[in-house]
Amino acid sequence: MSGAPDGWHHADGKLHRDFEFRDFAEAFGFMTMVAMLAERHGHHPDWSNSWNKVRISLCSHDAGGVVTQRDHDLAFAINSILRLND
Repeated sequence: MSGAPDGWHHADGKLHRDFEFRDFAEAFGFMTMVAMLAERHGHHPDWSNSWNKVRISLCSHDAGGVVTQRDHDLAFAINSILRLND
């Protein structure tokens, strides 16, 4: 496993990224797309939302709460959602 995907960083044993959108509707739409993606991956994020901001933290709970390749794969997939909406 190499370094963190673009925009992500390792802290407190998790892979993190903060996202900012134009408004709540755009942030919620992004979260909806991530939710469907997470279901397909069978791997679900810890996350929070406050108006136009979304914070995502990834770790593999089934591997003892550490960052694994599954987390990196999901982070790359989440990044691809952003590229689709550019």
